[in-house]
Amino acid sequence: MEAKVCVVGAGPAGLSVARALRRLGLDYDQYERHGDVGGIWDLDNPGTPMYESAHFISSRGTSGFFDFPMPETFPDYPGNRQILAYTRDFAAAYGLYDGIRFNTAVTDVERQGDAWIVTLDDGTRHTYGAVICATGVTWTPRLPRHSGHFTGEVRHSNTYRANTEFRGKRVLIVGLGNSGADIACDAAANADAAFVSVRRGYHVIPKHVFGIPTDEFAERGPHLPLVLERPLFTALLRLLQGDLTRYGLPKPDHRLFESHPLLNSQLVHHLQHGDVAIKPDVAGFDGSRVRFTDGSSEEIDLVLHATGYDWTIPYAERHFRWRDGRPDLYLTAFSRTRRNLFGLGYLETNSSAYTLFDHISDLVARYLHDQRHAPDRAEAFDRLIATDRTALTGGISFVDSARHRSYVDARSYRRHLAEVRERVGWRGLEPGMFDAVRGAASERQGTR
Repeated sequence: MEAKVCVVGAGPAGLSVARALRRLGLDYDQYERHGDVGGIWDLDNPGTPMYESAHFISSRGTSGFFDFPMPETFPDYPGNRQILAYTRDFAAAYGLYDGIRFNTAVTDVERQGDAWIVTLDDGTRHTYGAVICATGVTWTPRLPRHSGHFTGEVRHSNTYRANTEFRGKRVLIVGLGNSGADIACDAAANADAAFVSVRRGYHVIPKHVFGIPTDEFAERGPHLPLVLERPLFTALLRLLQGDLTRYGLPKPDHRLFESHPLLNSQLVHHLQHGDVAIKPDVAGFDGSRVRFTDGSSEEIDLVLHATGYDWTIPYAERHFRWRDGRPDLYLTAFSRTRRNLFGLGYLETNSSAYTLFDHISDLVARYLHDQRHAPDRAEAFDRLIATDRTALTGGISFVDSARHRSYVDARSYRRHLAEVRERVGWRGLEPGMFDAVRGAASERQGTR
């Protein structure tokens, strides 16, 4: 096995695994097509879906890298510039910049025996013992087609940056995920008229419950069985918000927790004040008008599709097994057919993605380390990769869609990772375990 590992991407997931590799002394090269770290959080990164008003949908206290908490000066829900600064501070603190080759894209990954040949955009080819793909899931926008001809402007939300784009226009947002809800609020406050087209109802969850960030409120409270937790939270939401169907939102066709949470407090405010109106699914275009499935129509200048993204790994697509447009990965990271191929960050979850990255990055690094230094442990993990099909949903029956078939419940995911570590003989994340990496980075910076 070749000594070096190739890490593709220097967003949060790529940085997380780079720190884990450094801790165990595993040699790696990291490639990033952009000029700095941060991934989607960098508004200057071509193709990012980020927009100026974007904030984290999980709170500061639950969302940071392990053992590197977000500053207490940050608000409960940090904005995109704060997240970018925090991510870059993380990379600097652990000396991760030193291992990254910027402005360099990986164009192809090819098998050669048990190794991988990685081709870069400058045409050079390099041999590695393992490849970790960490390039994210929000780079290939999904744009639906509608019948008829539209004389206005049609775009995907990944092109949206600032609320000034809505001024003087009648705007239709298609889709009501978290980005769609955020952008709808921008349109409500800036457009001449704002509409949101939705196909199904959603449970809208406020960002604070009794003044506490909602995810922290859930973590602090007793961890009740789902059969008790769901009706309690459903009743609490009804008490706090009332019946949202009176503002035009369809009644949800699923129970609470069975879909990605729509975490937004402003949307209800704008609906209450008539700043934005809910419309059903788009039936088609007719010149400057958009027709809807209930027979109504509206004069529209801009249609902005917040309709999600296709998951792609274009440089290594053929080396993964795919189901419902998602790579089939054990614990969301490990190839089931190649013990030296990984995908990090290819998951949908309901909380604390950065911390989850650290948990799974630690397992990736330990597995690679043990392939070389403790093969019996690595082989024990190989058996789990081949046989373990434990659901990571926490007993939740998620909505039957391609997106939700790859969904993991964060609490259940962490619990199962702990069980896997115990079975294989790996220790979990412990405070201070990365101090040596940070200390070495400080020493290098001090000698410059």
